[in-house]
Amino acid sequence: MILTITLNPAVDISYKLDRFSLDTVNRVHDVSKTAGGKGLNVSRVLKQLGEEVAASGFLGGSLGNYIRTQISMQGIHNYFVKTHGETRNCIAVIHDGQQTEILESGPEIMDNEADEFLEKISDYVQKVDIVTISGSLPKGLADDFYNKIVEIAADYDTPVLLDTKGKLLVPTLNSGNKPYLIKPNQDELTDLFGKKYATETQIVEALNSPMFTGVTWVVVTTGAQGAIVKHGQIIYRVKIPNVEAVNPVGSGDSVIAGFAAGLSHGLADEVLMKYGLTMGVLNAMEEKTGYINPEKIDWCMEQISVEKISKRDDKEGNT
Repeated sequence: MILTITLNPAVDISYKLDRFSLDTVNRVHDVSKTAGGKGLNVSRVLKQLGEEVAASGFLGGSLGNYIRTQISMQGIHNYFVKTHGETRNCIAVIHDGQQTEILESGPEIMDNEADEFLEKISDYVQKVDIVTISGSLPKGLADDFYNKIVEIAADYDTPVLLDTKGKLLVPTLNSGNKPYLIKPNQDELTDLFGKKYATETQIVEALNSPMFTGVTWVVVTTGAQGAIVKHGQIIYRVKIPNVEAVNPVGSGDSVIAGFAAGLSHGLADEVLMKYGLTMGVLNAMEEKTGYINPEKIDWCMEQISVEKISKRDDKEGNT
């Protein structure tokens, strides 16, 4: 079983309008509501891949109950911890070829709730093969909270795949217990190092930073170009097919789902990279966020190329 963690989930509400007018009434007939959050996108894709999945984080109030009901209907095990506050709404108004978002910050997590979550995680990580952690932290949690989860998982040799912004990566990268895989995009690399990484050469330079020492997989997604991936001391270029992107939102989460599922089945390195990136491509081809068409997996994997572009020798890699 794979455990996904979304500490600040939301009910994602989408309003589609032909035109959006300010300071007046806008009536909308095309509405969708989804149990949202990056980790729940990971959960949905994993379910579509036939994996057994549990989801955890914090849920509160009526919106929290809505999410519990939704994931139960989707066959996802509910490992969420109750919080006193109300789970947030995140609203997207799609209009005139644009998307305007209104994002609530979510509840503030109390110290006793954080302690309860960590206690339960100690139990959960013993029941699963892999843990994924995705997204931002809710109010009330310190920036090193993800590091605490990684440390607990390390006690039971449970690998962690961490997908979050640069600021929240730093505590785990500077700790003795590293996540097994991280998936920064180019913007998150910039956030992490404080300088822009726009070219392949610059990304390779970043991947050779001592900061990533001890992280088995570093997957830098580069949008429609694919990804630059470091595994051990080898760096790969992974090119994806050119497809019509209907909705690229959630593609990064889908990549995490693909790597989690592939790792759980022991896929060989190059096959694993193709499998992981395939999920991102297939998500972009669907209108719904966190959805893929499993019937297209074989086709997409055949269109993806993996090329070794750099290898540090053992002496250099161990310095």
